[in-house]
Amino acid sequence: PMETLRSIGRSMGMGKASHYGPGLAGNPTASGEIFNPRKLTAAHRTLPLGSRVRVINPRNGQSVVVRINDRGPFVAGRVIDLSTAAARRIGLMQQGVGRVELRLLVGESV
Repeated sequence: PMETLRSIGRSMGMGKASHYGPGLAGNPTASGEIFNPRKLTAAHRTLPLGSRVRVINPRNGQSVVVRINDRGPFVAGRVIDLSTAAARRIGLMQQGVGRVELRLLVGESV
């Protein structure tokens, strides 16, 4: 039987996600890559750069896989900062900040 998307990867629990947008476009990220809000990337404080994480919005069941290429968020209580494209994919653009579940895609980090 097929696994549901929700069960794939190692759960890292729930937390608040925010998004950072067009104002930072063109700035270098912690990985040295230039930030592009249209790419499916995210910032996390501790995961290795290059890690891939499935971010699930429990309010609507939508999920997106992002690649960690930056450090942050540096706001208390937030666990991940999503690019504009990633936030839009899971329906977080209107509310700006929302609870998400994070799942580390094991074996896919560099």
